[in-house]
Parts: sequence; structure tokens; C-alpha cells
Amino acid sequence: MATRRTFTREFKLEAVQLLTGQGLSFAEAARRLGVSETLLRKWKHALDDGGAQAFPGHGNLPPLEAELHHLRAENKRLRVEHDILKKAAAYFAKESL
Repeated sequence: MATRRTFTREFKLEAVQLLTGQGLSFAEAARRLGVSETLLRKWKHALDDGGAQAFPGHGNLPPLEAELHHLRAENKRLRVEHDILKKAAAYFAKESL
């Protein structure tokens, strides 16, 4: 089984720089770097779309995704607390009868 290669943010930025700075084609740059042309195109699009936020890496989410993850976790926690309080209120209401 082949192991999956990982690339640093710096490597990806330099790879895209070969395209833009030196004017190499995707095929030539990919051949020089030993990566697939498709992967190089994906990095170029990510940099074009994400700018400075591209390639966060190592589990670091872009700010909007990190906030969304945090808000979803908080929402889940609040729903659980709400359900517990509802059950407790129903229990004490039944006890007082």
C-alpha cells in the first residue's frame, strides 16, 4: 500500500510560484516537483480562492470553518442541557402532584 505524501504550506506556495513567477506550464512545474499536474492545479486554485488563508494545514481550520465548528459544538451542548432541564422540570412537576 502506498503511503500518502504530505506537503508543507511553504512547498505548495513555492510550487505555485513556479507557475506564476517563472511562467512554467502546469505540466513542466509538476514534472520538476514530482507531483501530479492535477494536484498542482488544485493548489493554484486554493491559493487563488483563499489567498493568505490557503493551506492552513495540520488540522488548523480557516477562521470561518473554525468558528462554525465551535458554534455547532456549543449548539449541541446547549441542546443537551435544554433536554436535561426539560426532563428535570417534568420530574419535579410530577413529584409535586
